[in-house]
Amino acid sequence: MSPLQTAQMLSAFRERTTRGRSLSGEKLMHIGGRPVIVLKSKPDSAAGALSLKLVLAFIAIYIIWGSTFLAIRYAVQTIPPLVTAGLRHSVAGTILFAWAWLRGFRPTRRQWVAGAVQGALFFYCSHGLLHWAERYVESGMAALLMATEAIFILLFGWVLGQEKINRYSGVGVMLGIAGVALLTGAELGMKGSSMIGVAAILISSVAWSVGVVLAPRLKLPDDALGRTALPTLCGAAMLLVTAYFTGEIHRTHWEQISLRSALGLGYLIVFGSVIAFTAYVWLLQRVPPTLVATHTYVNPVVAVLLGWLLAGEVLNLRIVLASTVILAAIVLVRRGERAGQSLAPGAVIEMKSSEECA
Repeated sequence: MSPLQTAQMLSAFRERTTRGRSLSGEKLMHIGGRPVIVLKSKPDSAAGALSLKLVLAFIAIYIIWGSTFLAIRYAVQTIPPLVTAGLRHSVAGTILFAWAWLRGFRPTRRQWVAGAVQGALFFYCSHGLLHWAERYVESGMAALLMATEAIFILLFGWVLGQEKINRYSGVGVMLGIAGVALLTGAELGMKGSSMIGVAAILISSVAWSVGVVLAPRLKLPDDALGRTALPTLCGAAMLLVTAYFTGEIHRTHWEQISLRSALGLGYLIVFGSVIAFTAYVWLLQRVPPTLVATHTYVNPVVAVLLGWLLAGEVLNLRIVLASTVILAAIVLVRRGERAGQSLAPGAVIEMKSSEECA
């Protein structure tokens, strides 16, 4: 989606809001390959202030979440990957949980169990593998490979009868496979660790997708902050325990951690997991969720460009073509998703929200 189209959609939405047509009620919907909750809108008295907040919030989910892949690469240079992911999510999860607690959130034992299941898939398996793999795979390629989540979600949902594959999504799946093959084809002739890193990222994408598909079966909290805090804390605990038993904690030379790695970890905690997530939840209360979901198109592009500009990562014709094919695949999958929803107007998929903290 171009910046002009985004601006037009925002303008149209604000015009409808000023006429009194606000979002009503709370809906649990499947938006952009992820279950999200759409809350009652809270009109802002100052239109100018609201417009500025909207712009800043979209910058957060577009740019910040796209830049986290480069931040991970910097962080794991001198901090072991499981330690990096464990510290990142333990601090961010504690902040989110404390925030939710102050708002009155009190989790039940069943919700903790559901949080442990989702935390194992989202943060232990998916983010743990991603952090590990970025020692061997460039951040731009990692972002493009993680973009295949939308395709895996469709396939797993289709197997479980939650999704339907139509002509748009079917072509999208085939394009996605072709894009991944084009992107990783050159890795086959390189050293083994690079190919293992590629495989780890694809497994990471699969783990996140399984977590999304299983979300309707988990008794997660309705509170948006609590629904993210519980899996984040549970996943962080698993990461740190694994880091201890694998010896990563003992091998961490705290005095030798570079400034770049320390800043990368701090950026992941403050900007990637707290600020961007807060902006994401705030946006869901004020603009159509389909517009919020456009961040999944932008994040890989931001990651590739930042990796090229700031880290000297390769940006050649093959990567540009692969990026184009993968993004086209996501667009087709999402179009197929919307086409399927239009066949049953007013239908809402009943599932708990599980927003991704990139």
